[in-house]
Formats: sequence, structure tokens, C-alpha cells
Amino acid sequence: MARPRRIVLVRHGESTGNVDDSVYEREPDHALALTERGWRQAEETGKRVREIFGQERVSVYVSPYRRTHETLRAFHLDPDLIRVREEPRLREQDWGNWQDRDDVRLQKTYRDAYGHFFFRFPQGESGADVYDRVGGFLESLFRSFEAPDHPPNVLLVTHGLAMRLFCMRWFHWTVAEFESLSNPGNAEMRMLVLGDDGKYTLNQPFDRWRDPEPYWMSG
Repeated sequence: MARPRRIVLVRHGESTGNVDDSVYEREPDHALALTERGWRQAEETGKRVREIFGQERVSVYVSPYRRTHETLRAFHLDPDLIRVREEPRLREQDWGNWQDRDDVRLQKTYRDAYGHFFFRFPQGESGADVYDRVGGFLESLFRSFEAPDHPPNVLLVTHGLAMRLFCMRWFHWTVAEFESLSNPGNAEMRMLVLGDDGKYTLNQPFDRWRDPEPYWMSG
């Protein structure tokens, strides 16, 4: 199995929805574009990504949203070194279709009280639903490692929640651990690095906004 040396996860740059949540009343979530600041953020992250990969080949998976495609475009990766696949299972959590700003703010308050992993937005998804589809993607990713010529690098351009849930599934974190972590900032990166012992480690932890509160001890 040709396991990659690095698996890099990047959240999209700042989008119009990150600066004005009323835009969700006028435009579909998947169609929101990067702001000028978001493009600059993505270009700066792209410099780091290019330094990490050098002249090595990269298998790229990108969420089907406009802001993630634009983020990837801003990386200016060498097209001869990358294999790009759009991956719908890496999309943002579905909060329903057209969104009323005041209702979404109310639902977020309910989510904070109920728990981000289990709360399901009306006509949308819960964190647990996203966990399941990210888990399905991980199974496909593992199967791709069986190819003897698999690139030594994997790049996922996705969303903050999907990044946390990917790592939760990979490292077998508990729900309580997940609930204690914050999303990365726009265009922030996390990297899973393969060690000499055959295990992956996370190069940088997610910020923690509280201590985990488990119901019981998990092994």
C-alpha cells in the first residue's frame, strides 16, 4: 500500500457569507464566492502548500462549492503535478436551502445548547450526518492508497467542520473531544504527517474553546 507521506487539509478562504450572513437569503450556499481578502488568504496559503509539496505529485480532492474551487485555483499548483477530483462528500454541512438570517441565528443558539455533533438543522444535516459521509470518503481514500503509483501527497480543500470531522474519524476522537474544538480560520491548514513508526500525527492541534466533557471514559 502506497500511503502518502502527507495529507494536507485546507479550509477555504474568506467567503461573502463569512462577512455578511444575510447573503444566504439571496444566494445558495454552494455558490458563494471568495472575498478579495479570501483570495489573498488563499494565495498566501498556496505559497506554503507549494513549498511543502515541492516538485512532488499531489492527489487533490476539492469540495464542489465555488469558494473551495476558487481557493484551490488561488494556490497556483503546477497542473502537471496534480490530479484533481471534485468530491461532494467534502462539502459544507447542509443547513437547508434558502436561509433566513434570523432563523439561522436562532438555530445556531439551539445547536450551541444541544451540541454541534448531534443537532440537526431543519431540512439540513447534523454534525453526525457529515461525520458519516466524511467517513465514507475516508474509506474511498484508503482504497486509493492501494495503487502502487499513488502520489506521495494528498490535498483536501474543504470546510472547517469537515476538517475537524476528518481528523475525528482518522484519530478516533470522541464526540466530547470534537465538541471541545474550534473550526480553523479561513485558509488555515492542518497536515497529517506519516512517521517512521507508520503512524500519522497532526502537525498542529485545533484550538480548544473548552475542556472535553465526556459522559464516561472511552478507551
